[in-house]
Amino acid sequence: MNRPIWAPWRINYILGEKEEACLFCRVLEEDHDVENLVLHRGRTAFIIMNLYPYNPGHLMVAPNRHVSELELLQPDEAHEIMDLTQKCITALKNTMHPDALNTGFNQGEIAGSSIKEHLHFHIVPRWQGDNNFMPVLADMRVVPQALDDTYKMLSPEF
Repeated sequence: MNRPIWAPWRINYILGEKEEACLFCRVLEEDHDVENLVLHRGRTAFIIMNLYPYNPGHLMVAPNRHVSELELLQPDEAHEIMDLTQKCITALKNTMHPDALNTGFNQGEIAGSSIKEHLHFHIVPRWQGDNNFMPVLADMRVVPQALDDTYKMLSPEF
């Protein structure tokens, strides 16, 4: 039986114009945290949901300062990024109950970073069976939860 898979948010990324300026810097300058999916602003770093997630609950922690390399972080920035990453993991475990998590940095375009000019740490919740035939056959992932619903679920944790 053929069933359509509904992922309407992906078309905006595929067809939309790409920002010239740094996405993370723009978001920090604005006062639209809910619209920009910002869950928490810290002293030197912040937590934001990925607008084009690999899985529901895909979060990112980034320094407030525009910096592209891990080794260029100041000690207080590095510490807060790890503290916020731990907070993200706790929040995801409390609300979404993943079976596992993928975490890490993609430094540079060749490593998979689509925003290479501003360092960011990914936290991706994983569940048994969350990867299916779509990545293999269509080079596409299906995210089964709307971003607004995920934001509402996670925001009380922050």
